Order: sequence, then structure tokens, then C-alpha cells
Amino acid sequence: MSHSLNAHQIGQLRSTLRARAAQLREEIRQTLLKSDQEQYTMIADQVRDLEDDSFADLMVDVNLAEIDRDLQELRLIDVAMLRMGDGSYGSCEECGQPIDIERLHATPFASRCFECQSSFERTHYQETGHTL
Repeated sequence: MSHSLNAHQIGQLRSTLRARAAQLREEIRQTLLKSDQEQYTMIADQVRDLEDDSFADLMVDVNLAEIDRDLQELRLIDVAMLRMGDGSYGSCEECGQPIDIERLHATPFASRCFECQSSFERTHYQETGHTL
């Protein structure tokens, strides 16, 4: 366990991560259900034109983007839970310094301190977009 976090803080953050993971799984489930309903509606619709097809493609893209975003966050949560298990949670993966508790409360899956995350985003923005 990181020297900056006590067992109580780790327990609270673990609960936060579990609750967020459950919420993300439900959002993915709801998006998939909504997507299925939209597909059935479109199949049942007899009159189709190019604008309908364009709108349908856009809706599929939006649904897939939502699912992709939620899955990415679930992966980050899984990594944070693994770090809790191996004792590296709360320490920056770049510099090894403790991650501020305020940052962990705001972003419990954070693996870098604010300074290292800022530097990472400046150098990798084109690949990842902002995550602070």
C-alpha cells in the first residue's frame, strides 16, 4: 500500500471504483438495449431513404463511441484495482511519488500524479485526448 494512503482511504476508494464500474456496466447494457431497439425500429420501417441511412449510421457510431468510452474507463478501473492488490495504488507510475488524495477522490483510477499526467497529455495529446 502507498505510504500516503491508509487502509480506510483505500477502502473508500475501492468502494468508489466498484460503484463506478457497476454504473458503467449498466450504461453499456442500456446503450446496447437502446441500440437493439433502434435497429428493430429501422428494420420495421418500410420507407427508407439516404437521409434515414445517414442518421442510422450516425446513431450506430454514437452508440459505439459511448460503449468504447465506458469500456476504456472500466479498463482503467480494473488496473486501479490491480494496483490496490499489489500495493502500488496511490503512487505515480511515472515518478513514484504519492498521488494527492484529492486527485484520487476526483479520479480514483488515476495512475499518475497531476504533474506527470499533465506532461503525458502535452506529449501524447494527439493519441489519447485529454484525460485530466
